Amino acid sequence: MPLLNFQQTKKLLLKYKIPIFQTEIFNSEKKAEKFGKKIGYPVVLKIFSSTILHKTDIGGVKTNIKNNKELKNAFSDLIKIKRIEGILVQKMGKGKEIILGMKRDFQFGPVLMFGLGGIFVEALKDVSFRICPVSKKEAMRMIKEIKGYPILKGQRREKPADIKKLVQIITKLSELSLKEKNVKEIDLNPIMINEKGAWAADFKFIL
Repeated sequence: MPLLNFQQTKKLLLKYKIPIFQTEIFNSEKKAEKFGKKIGYPVVLKIFSSTILHKTDIGGVKTNIKNNKELKNAFSDLIKIKRIEGILVQKMGKGKEIILGMKRDFQFGPVLMFGLGGIFVEALKDVSFRICPVSKKEAMRMIKEIKGYPILKGQRREKPADIKKLVQIITKLSELSLKEKNVKEIDLNPIMINEKGAWAADFKFIL
């Protein structure tokens, strides 16, 4: 299952106006440090590999890096992992975690999946599905179908998440899935969402 490399993945996401956190890939510690300063701490460091599907399983993610010294130490640890193309440096975002994915079904074509994301998605199994194309109206129905929808609306004085932006991302992913027929699977997990917007923090495109 070959994965698109980082630059190709980022190019596709930007082409279809799917927002991502500021992210770049580096093999140089000094360049990574310079980028970390530019976007501002805290940041996240992650390995990127076309052959490793689950980077967290092998310790390939370092979160909440607060300064240059911590970045250097994290970079030094991650660069030792084999079969990687480089280290992603990414602005660390805040918000609730969403998963959005696509699988290309032999009979129905691209099918989207939406649910609460992060490490709990497999345990909760609180997801909804739609066959593409997915309109804004259907995207809203997808969101409302999950049991966790009240969490997104905001509880106990929490501000509601930007549902409008989430609807936009779902419809854009539907458009991408229909047009980019060489992409077999897409995994945006997590998408971080708060009251100001939603951004893909981790992304995989399988050919």
